[in-house]
Amino acid sequence: VAAACEKLGAGEVMLNCIDMDGQCKGYDHLLMVAVASAVGIPVIASSGAGKPEHFTDVFKNTPVHAALAAGMFHRKEVGIDEVKTHMAANGVPARICE
Repeated sequence: VAAACEKLGAGEVMLNCIDMDGQCKGYDHLLMVAVASAVGIPVIASSGAGKPEHFTDVFKNTPVHAALAAGMFHRKEVGIDEVKTHMAANGVPARICE
């Protein structure tokens, strides 16, 4: 489906794994790799993040271009600064605002 969307002119894919949504167990890496490998446009990982390590893991282990989360930030379980600091400390580029 993602490849068909690309052919129709999609400029990026926001990939939401409904099975991981709200689970806070991390992103579905196999799905991210499968879709990112099938298209030539950026893929954004969505659904599953629950701690800073999940962002670092998805960037280190998949070819996604971006990752998002909502629940953990809305519930104030994790701060955006914590995610960025963890990523930067583990070699994943992140803009740290002071």
